[in-house]
Amino acid sequence: MRPFLPSAAVAILAVLALSPSGAVAQSAAQAPIRIGLSLPLTGPDAAFGQGLRAGAEQAVADLNRATGASGRKLALVVADDAGDGKQGLAVARKFAADRVPLVIGPLNAAVAASALPVYEEAGIVAVTVGIAWPALTTRGAWNVFRLGGSDAEQGPIAAGYLLERFRGRRIGLVHDRSTFGRGLVDDVARSLKTNGQAETAFESLGRGDKDLSALVARLKRARIEVVYFGGLAPEAGLLIRSLREAGLAIPLVGSDGLLDKEFAAGAGPGAEGTVMTLAPEPRKLPEPKGAAAKPRSPETDMVAAQGYAAVEILRQAVEQTKSNEGRKVAAFLHGGAPLKTALGEVSFDDKGQTTAPGYQLQVWKKTPDGRIDYAGNVVTP
Repeated sequence: MRPFLPSAAVAILAVLALSPSGAVAQSAAQAPIRIGLSLPLTGPDAAFGQGLRAGAEQAVADLNRATGASGRKLALVVADDAGDGKQGLAVARKFAADRVPLVIGPLNAAVAASALPVYEEAGIVAVTVGIAWPALTTRGAWNVFRLGGSDAEQGPIAAGYLLERFRGRRIGLVHDRSTFGRGLVDDVARSLKTNGQAETAFESLGRGDKDLSALVARLKRARIEVVYFGGLAPEAGLLIRSLREAGLAIPLVGSDGLLDKEFAAGAGPGAEGTVMTLAPEPRKLPEPKGAAAKPRSPETDMVAAQGYAAVEILRQAVEQTKSNEGRKVAAFLHGGAPLKTALGEVSFDDKGQTTAPGYQLQVWKKTPDGRIDYAGNVVTP
């Protein structure tokens, strides 16, 4: 919906002069609630952006239909940020100039870093989907809400598993010297120490290393009984293979960095039993119906339900506060009220983080056809 032009303003003044004030107030109250969508419709993440858009559009259609003729409708304002920080900044400035009060997105951390300060200054509430960047909700912005998990959750969850299964035993921590991998290992070490358990070995390897024999020898001398690895699938697979070749049948625990179809191939049979922290399987919306409807891709399905839920969350906040003013909507969401959504019950804490755990533990197991896969293999306490 475009902003008012000067001619539209003149028309409104004419109505004010000729109509009862109550009629004008009623007309304003029935104006659609605009929700901006900042997402990649072009670029490498376009499939995910299309999924977010599809879910949001489906939610708006369903909620508008349920509202009936007399209720206030929702209207989406869609903008392609291409997953690019500069383009995302331009989108944010456009939404601010057009006084769009509520936004779903961005979908990418780089875009969020550029755009969110603009939303904060303009008084716009943003509900993000798919961003695990910890700083999103730890930097103290009043207007940002994360629908999903944070990378900062993965270390403590993994540490909890290690404490439950390997308390008092010899734990080795290994990272790949990246910010991501080192951060995960530091989080695990911190959580272990808080609970009275210290790691036996703290080691590292380099991204792209091909020979891990020296590292494995040190782990063997330390008599390590389990390894937590902070890093990505290629190095994790090589580490497991190297451990097995050295005669060490110890388990490995990792993060969603292991989520790669090449992991099992790189690790070989030793991949079986590997545990990782992973976001729960995304809830799927029903397939769209009608002659023109097209089946959704796996990438689309990953975020469609979250897009639907984000619309539901903003609609309920507006209904409860009877306002789409950013501060009022944000204050309501920070209050932790449980909201019914397509994802189940959702609530937020005072930092804008969802209160439900964003990750669960899954284990790689051999399937009946001989493959090693993690799908559906949730680790229960």
